[in-house]
Amino acid sequence: MTTPPQYDFGIAYARMTVPEVLAEKAARNGDRVALTFLPDGRTFSYAELDLITNAYANSLIARGIGKGTHVAVIMANSPEMLFAIFALGKLGAVTVPINIAARGQLLGYYLDHGDVGAMIVDTDLAGQVEGVRSLAPRLSQIITDVAALGEGSTAAPGIAVAASDLAFLMFTSGTTGPSKANMLAQSTAWSWGMSTANSYGYRMQDRTHVCLPLFHAAALQCQSYASIMADAHILLTGRFSVSSFWDEVRSSRATIIALLGSMANYIWNQPPLPGDADNCVRICNISPMPAFGRELEERFGVRVASSYSLTDFAMSTIFSPHDPALKFGSAGRPRGGIELRIVDDQDQPVAAGETGEIVLRSVNPGGTSLGYYQMPEATLEAWRNLWFHTGDRGRLDADGHLWFVDRKKDAIRRKGENISAFEVERIIDSHSAVMQSAAYAAPSEHAEDEVAVSIVLNAGESLSPLELVAHCSANMARFMVPRFVEFRTELPMNSSLKVEKFKLREHVAQNPDRFWDREGIR
Repeated sequence: MTTPPQYDFGIAYARMTVPEVLAEKAARNGDRVALTFLPDGRTFSYAELDLITNAYANSLIARGIGKGTHVAVIMANSPEMLFAIFALGKLGAVTVPINIAARGQLLGYYLDHGDVGAMIVDTDLAGQVEGVRSLAPRLSQIITDVAALGEGSTAAPGIAVAASDLAFLMFTSGTTGPSKANMLAQSTAWSWGMSTANSYGYRMQDRTHVCLPLFHAAALQCQSYASIMADAHILLTGRFSVSSFWDEVRSSRATIIALLGSMANYIWNQPPLPGDADNCVRICNISPMPAFGRELEERFGVRVASSYSLTDFAMSTIFSPHDPALKFGSAGRPRGGIELRIVDDQDQPVAAGETGEIVLRSVNPGGTSLGYYQMPEATLEAWRNLWFHTGDRGRLDADGHLWFVDRKKDAIRRKGENISAFEVERIIDSHSAVMQSAAYAAPSEHAEDEVAVSIVLNAGESLSPLELVAHCSANMARFMVPRFVEFRTELPMNSSLKVEKFKLREHVAQNPDRFWDREGIR
């Protein structure tokens, strides 16, 4: 493996706080552009980023917000959202980013569970917030005039902020139960960004395209914080659009892009064009790595990278463009400061090549999530035996590369064999007619599980259940071949674009007659 060039960040771990990092970057870079908002072309230098966030911070102080205040940020991607988040960091306040799709009881749960005392909200989202005041007893003010925060003094607020201070409550997607609020220290966010930049080999000249929502760690810590750490240039856009994605990437001369989950499928399944490879991209980060990753590299002329990351912990492993080609498809090796093991159900390490649960820990204090807010039992359960238990299964090869297998809850056991839903999906998704698939356990009249799949086809394509089974039979073990098949126009997904498999498991259990049955049993 070739080691990527290591960047001299000039910032000690103990100084990884918003006020110190932004001040250092302003002194180091001055008028170098730090941020461009692509929808309207506004640009901000590193010096301006420091001064504007000072103004925001001082305006928030004037509104009674200070160190330790929990502040929800409910905003669509914009420079003002980043300014607000950095300003809260300069105050030592706790930022609670919330998905803008949340409303009603779910929004109320976030606000109440997160002990939110104030909110910064886009004007056009204020309506959905007002209706949940009764569900958030500690909420005392809602700030909608976000731009006005920039009218404060540009002097540094001067509040003492430590690297170990709580900085974020980042909610999980809640695909397997109630969303948990992960506690991130000031140092957690910056070390996450530092590791991303170093592991991938970010450069000062890089231009990072950010289309993922900033209320997600992928866009905030893995992209935005990483770009700032590398003295690079953030190219922020409003949202991900399949139709305009590559046009925007090309016109902005982006060198680093990122796609999550189904986004890669949507991009890949667009009709090929002669100019697909006409871009400046050198690193395309896709997590998880899709089966068509190699073909995507050739078609678009990019190098695909990947990682294994959890909001509950941090970015844990990285497959970079510097890793050997024969390791393509893996999630890479543990990043600096992270230890990783594969263990059995008794938490005993298993041999290389054997599948077990992925467990993690950090050698740096504050280098990863500090646990679940107001959920001590869940924190102790996840961090038992001094290791964070991911709930994911994988294996390590002899060279220490991680190969993801599946979520433990997504594992299917059929006729004595353990089946990876992830591996079934990768093979089905490789069919040219398939846009996206989901594999999951269905009840069996015999014992254990049967394999069910729900499939969305590309526009204008057709595929029969028998054709699908033939494709599966040619590419997977017999016991993995799905028994139940259904075609849908879309899969049930949450606002984080993750498939809600619990709904599909309920669906097949309650409506088996809506599925094609390979064994002819209805």
